[in-house]
Amino acid sequence: MGKMDGRSGNRYHPAMMKHIHSTRVASLLCLAVLLLAGGLRIHSQPQDQVDGDSHSVRVAVCQTLCIDSDREGNLRRITYALETAAADGAQIACFPETAILGWVNPEAHDLADPIPGKTSDELAALAKQHGLMICIGLCEKSDGNLYDSVILIGSDGQILAKHRKVNILTELMDPPYTPGNPYAIPVVDTPIGRVGMLICADTFKDELVQTIKSKSADLLLVPYGWAAMREQWPEHGKNLEAWVISTAKRAGCPVVGTDVVGAISSGPWQGMTYGGQSVVVATDGTVIGTLRDRDVDVQTFDVPLGSAISQDDRP
Repeated sequence: MGKMDGRSGNRYHPAMMKHIHSTRVASLLCLAVLLLAGGLRIHSQPQDQVDGDSHSVRVAVCQTLCIDSDREGNLRRITYALETAAADGAQIACFPETAILGWVNPEAHDLADPIPGKTSDELAALAKQHGLMICIGLCEKSDGNLYDSVILIGSDGQILAKHRKVNILTELMDPPYTPGNPYAIPVVDTPIGRVGMLICADTFKDELVQTIKSKSADLLLVPYGWAAMREQWPEHGKNLEAWVISTAKRAGCPVVGTDVVGAISSGPWQGMTYGGQSVVVATDGTVIGTLRDRDVDVQTFDVPLGSAISQDDRP
């Protein structure tokens, strides 16, 4: 007599039961082969990689207060921001322009040091301590010249790249910064992808942005000192946002624009306010996030690299 299915009362011939059993075994074997062949790939890829060629990097935007010439105080505030960034699991922490001594500060001619030097060594030690990369704007003294520079430090404490600002606005400080070399714009390979750097008004020069694009950067980091009269804030932040959006579209990659909080202490723009509102923008111009107006802030974002932005990454 054939076996009975207890749920339905149906009877199956023994030969049919053997065929069913064989079919199930074959199906399970096929499933196992498929899992071994493709399952590991599904496990190892984040969702944004499965959906396209892009992947994400976790970026901490560190909008710090800078008081001109207050080297120790500014470095302390940077240290606090790095602690927050590390706790948020950031792979890289981005800081503003001339974050240690202040922008267009004549005292920097006497206070700045070389790169590498004391300041960059201290920052390198912090990068290594927290196991993350750092992008930060610094005043650099070299051969009697003062440069408005930015460095990229690896998580092992090594300096990976340096850029000296090209578009220096000579009328704002006497003597002015020495301009950098427009033919030496860095885009370097790093564990998070190909990273390029410019500084603030450099992005006004389309040829510099096009250099970033021609070198196939995955991510562009731009420290800012975005200033305006007090009464122009918070609206002036929209100008920064619009410019970073334009830069991302022209560069063909996401842009992290990190502004500072504080005020210009000397020169023709004395009294102007740095209003923060740092902004992170995807390749297509989508605003991923904006920081607070005229306040210290540290926020961490998963920034998609490549040509696409997933719906989950939109604000």
